[in-house]
Amino acid sequence: MQSASDQLPEHDYPDHWEADVVLRDGGTARIRPITADDADRLVSFYEQVSDESKYYRFFAPYPRLSAKDVHRFTHHDFVDRVGLAVTVGGEFIATVRYDRIDDRGMPASFPADEAEVAFLVQDAHQGRGVASALLEHIAAVARERDIRRFAAEVLPANTKMIKVFTDAGYTQKRSFEDGSVRLHLDLEPTDRSLAVQRAREQRAEARSVQRLLTPRSVAVVGAGRAPGGVGRTVLRNLLGAGFTGRVYAVNAALGEGGEGGGAVEFDGVPAHPSVAAIGEPVDLAIVAVPAERVPEAVADCGEHGVQGLVVLSAGYAESGPAGRERQRQLVRQARSYGMRIIGPNAFGIINTAADVRLNASLAPQMPAAGRIGLFTQSGAIGIALLAGLHRRGAGLSSFISAGNRADVSGNDFLQHWFDDPGTDVVLLYLESIGNPRKFTRLARRTAAVKPVVVVKGARHSGSAPPGHRVPVTRIPHATVSALLRQAGVIRVDTVTELVDAGLLLAAQPLPDGPRVAILGNSESLGLLTYDACLTEGLRPLRPLDLTTGAEPADFRDALAAALADETSDAVVVTAIPWVGENGATEFGDGEVLAAALREAVASAPAPTKPVVVVHVEMGGLAEALAVATSTRPTPPGGAVGGAPTLRTTAPGAGTPTAPGVGTPTGAGRGAPAGAGAGAGHGAPVPPVAIPSYPAAERAVRALAEAVRYGEWRRQAAEPGRVPEYEDIDEAGAAALIGRVLGGEDADPRGVTLDTAQAGELLGRYGITVRP
Repeated sequence: MQSASDQLPEHDYPDHWEADVVLRDGGTARIRPITADDADRLVSFYEQVSDESKYYRFFAPYPRLSAKDVHRFTHHDFVDRVGLAVTVGGEFIATVRYDRIDDRGMPASFPADEAEVAFLVQDAHQGRGVASALLEHIAAVARERDIRRFAAEVLPANTKMIKVFTDAGYTQKRSFEDGSVRLHLDLEPTDRSLAVQRAREQRAEARSVQRLLTPRSVAVVGAGRAPGGVGRTVLRNLLGAGFTGRVYAVNAALGEGGEGGGAVEFDGVPAHPSVAAIGEPVDLAIVAVPAERVPEAVADCGEHGVQGLVVLSAGYAESGPAGRERQRQLVRQARSYGMRIIGPNAFGIINTAADVRLNASLAPQMPAAGRIGLFTQSGAIGIALLAGLHRRGAGLSSFISAGNRADVSGNDFLQHWFDDPGTDVVLLYLESIGNPRKFTRLARRTAAVKPVVVVKGARHSGSAPPGHRVPVTRIPHATVSALLRQAGVIRVDTVTELVDAGLLLAAQPLPDGPRVAILGNSESLGLLTYDACLTEGLRPLRPLDLTTGAEPADFRDALAAALADETSDAVVVTAIPWVGENGATEFGDGEVLAAALREAVASAPAPTKPVVVVHVEMGGLAEALAVATSTRPTPPGGAVGGAPTLRTTAPGAGTPTAPGVGTPTGAGRGAPAGAGAGAGHGAPVPPVAIPSYPAAERAVRALAEAVRYGEWRRQAAEPGRVPEYEDIDEAGAAALIGRVLGGEDADPRGVTLDTAQAGELLGRYGITVRP
């Protein structure tokens, strides 16, 4: 018997339903509609499903699909009957379908608004979150086709499928009929269903990034025989960083011409003609071959289980229309194997964790380990930022230069850094924001637990570099800045300001307010700092002039007093060289002063104020203040999430501090790393990183950003309050809605307001609509 929908003309293939998804384990898959051309794929898929799973699907032994079944499950009208498949490598790993039904459960057509839904997931892929992802997508398709409810019948023993429905967050009813569980899901999104989807998205995308950053084995595809070249450079950098996993070199030329005679090594690493020839699992491949040979390399990697690719090769979208098409094909090919891509045209990735030590990049020197996560879209800017942070003693947890961002983007790394215990501050250099809504949502969530600092290039041109796959958002620069500020993002204008703000946020607690104490041995420099504070909207106290005759002990005592003074929220120390009567510098080239300042900070009984230093020609001061170590771990009792303390070491522990690392992860109070509660004068001084700046304006600007961010954090931590307005006419709005819905031509499912009606309704709520 044919259903009503069998007699309807088939609609066009809905290609907008196709989507790439990231699964729970970090792998990728493609969801797409099932068509009549998928008959052989469906049969092959079904043959690989266990008898138990088949029984759960059909409630009876069902060893094979009949020709009639195959026809039914592959022929859809994309309105009343829809089937979706999840594919990896072009083959099905899961399917879902819905059939529109009436209130008696019989096949129906529009305007019936209920459908029966059923899933089948290959056993080898169960537990990867495939069914949950499919439910999200089939629900969105159903809503598009005016279906408001799903009905599902599940055997009680099929607990995994029951859990998928229960955990989805939709409003649902459950009953037990004739030995099966009957579920009815209202498909209208709820706060809980949206939260479930976003949590699934966060876990999956974070896991996919983690797989890229923590490989157990790496293959460099395109390592040349002779030293030099991109491939051999990356191979050398991997080895030089002390990567803790296995490293392989791949050079296709080794298989040409029957080059035999024993094992071949590059820089002491086994070299092979292909990934397949390695004979052992490879987690990450660094691809450094010409663009025309990349498809062959990707296929070799995908067919042998490689999980992710870093494509350094150029010649893609940055090179013109042909390159853009080559880039699209690259992404499709990699995703067909479930692999994620950083690049193409990437600079590489770095993970400084002691148990990984991955430098899969063109950076010749492994950065010091620290707690700053750095993402850039530009290799050149990435090089500059790495060098700038290194010069100022800052350590990194991870670094990514994503190039053309054909797949992995800054959003993915925000998902990872959000709950990464090794990262306390996030720095981003962005040249375009493809999805401002998602970016601001992710940035707001991350900023609630750790600072996010962004500098955006191409602010005035409104264009992105030609290689970027993400579409450019045509939003004015001022609007983008406002969106970021509302999301708690610290928005700066230059890469120098990015480093300045990052150093302060990484090394110091957040200020409780805008009151700034200023002290130093130069009245003029103090006044410059005072003026800079006023310019940035801070509330500076009268500068304390220690006079040019001040010695390091005077700085120590004055800073200790300022830290104990409840009338200030932050301290700026200004310093110029002190020259004795004989013209000699008495500060020991800055190191003695640095030790005195660190001692004052370490001695503070409750260090809750940030301290920054402005210096002019003080040799060695900046280096000494940064402290020559950058591996401070988060202590077992450190703050996590919204805890109201700073990640720090236990008092008196003396654990080395990362220069420019250690950031408040709670409400903005806490102690800098290594602060000792009872350190007195002359006691051993634990290392304390104090950021220093060569100009008052730079120091104060960074401090002002910390003040504004701290205020945002405090407001974000408070429960929301609904404002009250006096110009809202609820009764008038209700009357208008009643008239519109009560009209003779009104559709019971709702109506569309015309321009006049929409303007009147908004006016009832005090919103003026401009003509």
